[in-house]
Amino acid sequence: MPEQAKRKPLRLIVAAAVALVLLGGGAVWAGTASVGNAEPVEVAAPDASATPTPTPTTPELRPGPTLATVTAPLRTCSVAGLAEDSRLGEFQAQVVNAETGEIIFDRGGSTASRAASVLKVLTSAAALSVLGPDYRASTTVVAGSEPGQVVLVGGGDLTLSSTPTGDESFYDGAAHLDDLAEQTRAAMGGTAITSVVLDSSYFGDPAWEPSWNRKEQTDGYMPLITALQVDGDRDNAYNSTSARSDDPVGRAGAAFAAELGGDPDVSLGTAPAGASPLASVQSQPVSTLIQQSLIVSDNALAEMLARLVAVESGTGNTFGAIQPAVLAGLAEYGIDTTGIRIADGSGLSDNNAVPPAYLTKLFQKINAREGSLGVIFDGLPVAGGSAGSLSYSDRFSGDNAAADGAVFAKTGWIDTGYTLSGIINAEDGSTLTFAVYALGDVGDNAKQAIDTITTGFFRCGNNLSNT
Repeated sequence: MPEQAKRKPLRLIVAAAVALVLLGGGAVWAGTASVGNAEPVEVAAPDASATPTPTPTTPELRPGPTLATVTAPLRTCSVAGLAEDSRLGEFQAQVVNAETGEIIFDRGGSTASRAASVLKVLTSAAALSVLGPDYRASTTVVAGSEPGQVVLVGGGDLTLSSTPTGDESFYDGAAHLDDLAEQTRAAMGGTAITSVVLDSSYFGDPAWEPSWNRKEQTDGYMPLITALQVDGDRDNAYNSTSARSDDPVGRAGAAFAAELGGDPDVSLGTAPAGASPLASVQSQPVSTLIQQSLIVSDNALAEMLARLVAVESGTGNTFGAIQPAVLAGLAEYGIDTTGIRIADGSGLSDNNAVPPAYLTKLFQKINAREGSLGVIFDGLPVAGGSAGSLSYSDRFSGDNAAADGAVFAKTGWIDTGYTLSGIINAEDGSTLTFAVYALGDVGDNAKQAIDTITTGFFRCGNNLSNT
């Protein structure tokens, strides 16, 4: 029998078997699909000559990717005991990793409170934004409305010095009255100067912020804020702390008249519109003024900068014009200023309010030297440094000297609290920004408690625990 004939019966048998299996499966499916009184589904028998459909296979399932769980590092270095020091009074603080922005320690960090002289950092940042680091304040002399009359016009330079040129006052590099007087005499061409009018209208009244304690004036920490004065109105032009007068404009006028010679009459007034300029001197640039202000916490310079920011911003020339001007200047840095209240430029008022959280964010940008903010970094006092408010014998002494050279921060002190805020190059190599407030009924020893917890931050570094 030929090979082809042998295979034919076998194919018929296989086809019949397949048909039987498929019929059985269809019947089962049809039965399963019948519900209640529904008509039974009739399934046609498949064509025996058709090619059977391959049985589908289920592919092997592979496990999906597992989402990585990001967890904060377990931090074990605690300063909880230091934070409970009663010398800290109403304690607020925040510490941030400067590289990552992570808050690693927080005690009331979002609550706006009086920041004392740490507020000068905000004033400085606004001055860099609005005025720019190269801005200089000018003091000018113009012709008066009468023959032989000159007008001394204050442009807000509180550093203008009565000391002779070459003899530096407390404000190193300040402009000098004798230079201004020499220029004026030369411009008058030999005409006798018979009267001097003093124009201090560039800054508005009042000259004293009502919330300030008057002892700050008599104790030598704050002058009246006038657009025309010399040496920050100090009795002693060479000392940081020196009693101030009740008439800074008159004092400046008397010193200028003495430099002119000839005993001219001196009076208050304003310059005639369109008056011819005769002489001019300029202050140090804003970049220098900021550093001179921060290193020893000079109030007069901070108020000078704040008022110039207000005038340049167009918000006015009074204390009330400072808040909108400074906040507008700070807007450039992109940090939320919600809750901030600014009553002055120096931080002397209890009415100022700044959250520690704002300072830690601003100091991140200062540490990164964004824009011109490196000017502020370069003006900060340094723990254990050779100069400035953190170089004094009662700061970072004893065990706290471990942080010498590693803490760059602005100090603050008013009758109702002490503050410190800045940058820490921690022992573990991390960089932290921080702000510490010790407010309320606290004494001078609050400074040591602040230094101690700050040294704790230094020792813990990025391992600082929030518990």
